Amino acid sequence: MMYHSKCLAAAAMLLLASTACSGPSASYAQETAEAKPAAKTESKEEKKPMTEPSLATFGGGCFWCTEAVFLELNGVSSVTSGYSGGHSENPTYKQVCNGHTGHAEVIQIEYDPEKVTFNELLEVFFKTHDPTTRNRQGVDVGSQYRSAVFYHSQEQKEVAEQIIKALNEEQVYDNPIVTEVTEFTKFWPAEDYHQNYLAENPQNPYCQRVVQPKVEKFRKVFKDKLKKEEVEK
Repeated sequence: MMYHSKCLAAAAMLLLASTACSGPSASYAQETAEAKPAAKTESKEEKKPMTEPSLATFGGGCFWCTEAVFLELNGVSSVTSGYSGGHSENPTYKQVCNGHTGHAEVIQIEYDPEKVTFNELLEVFFKTHDPTTRNRQGVDVGSQYRSAVFYHSQEQKEVAEQIIKALNEEQVYDNPIVTEVTEFTKFWPAEDYHQNYLAENPQNPYCQRVVQPKVEKFRKVFKDKLKKEEVEK
């Protein structure tokens, strides 16, 4: 079975890796505490609790690409590359590449819903990959590159289905969307060398040819949604 360019690049990396070699008095504190207005303490107690992060899991082709894009989106706290939607436990990258496990390459996103909504995540998702090609993204071919939304709640399912329906009705793409909307069951983090891949491997040919241009396009289209540090670069 022929390996695509990304798998060969990863295999080369693995081969190289294998060859590398005192305070105020009590009375004073009591006096000042009695003199302070109670409102100070109450305001602390009334502070709004921090929002619990939400999860989104997307498959949009090569996770080196999708990870690099979503890491720069404001409201996203973390992005982890991994595998979902398969039938085996603890899949390896080689097994997934060979199509032996049924998994898709995915990213799991932790985000603050008060800063970025699930709808906005889907907007970025659909604009930064081709959701009309089944089991393929560009030169990367195989079921592991399928377009997929693995929903974590009924609300996420309904939102994804509504957006797909609207995009198809408006004929935004030349062909119908083939993105699968599937209930999330399990996420297996990918090997450590896949994490933060573009930042760690900027000279990788695949990154220069495929990943970096996609990130640059994302920055232009979503410049108002970038993290502050990305805008200032």
